[in-house]
Amino acid sequence: MKKLLTLMLTILLFSCGASKNVRTQQKVIKGNWVLTDIVYSKTGDYKVVLFNDANKECLEGSTWKFVPNNNTGTYTISDPNCIEGEREFVFVIQETDVNTGYYDFLLKPKNNENNIGFRLDLMQLTENTMVWQQNIMVNGSPFLIKMNFTKQ
Repeated sequence: MKKLLTLMLTILLFSCGASKNVRTQQKVIKGNWVLTDIVYSKTGDYKVVLFNDANKECLEGSTWKFVPNNNTGTYTISDPNCIEGEREFVFVIQETDVNTGYYDFLLKPKNNENNIGFRLDLMQLTENTMVWQQNIMVNGSPFLIKMNFTKQ
């Protein structure tokens, strides 16, 4: 009986942790990044406010720090034409398809009064580059926002 209980407890502990793939992604994302550019799937003049915080021009060039051991981070806007400063967030990487390696990236600003989080697709993550994609609807049509990062 004691062995059965120990076995069940061991299985429970291992099943609750993140998958090996997610842990690998968390190790790669650790550190400092720069959001180099944001690209829209359609041309035109769009007034998009990302993360309920800032527009494309303000976020391009922002610096991001990811601390995966407690799933927190910060990003800093330093453009004098924008509201400058550091913002804190919590993030989670979730594997959506083991076979294809697709991941959801969940980002929740800590100072968000509306308690809103944002779901993005983690399209690429290497030692030097990261790409997020957000799918939204604009006037009933799909609209993609692609965010490209480079590691510092």
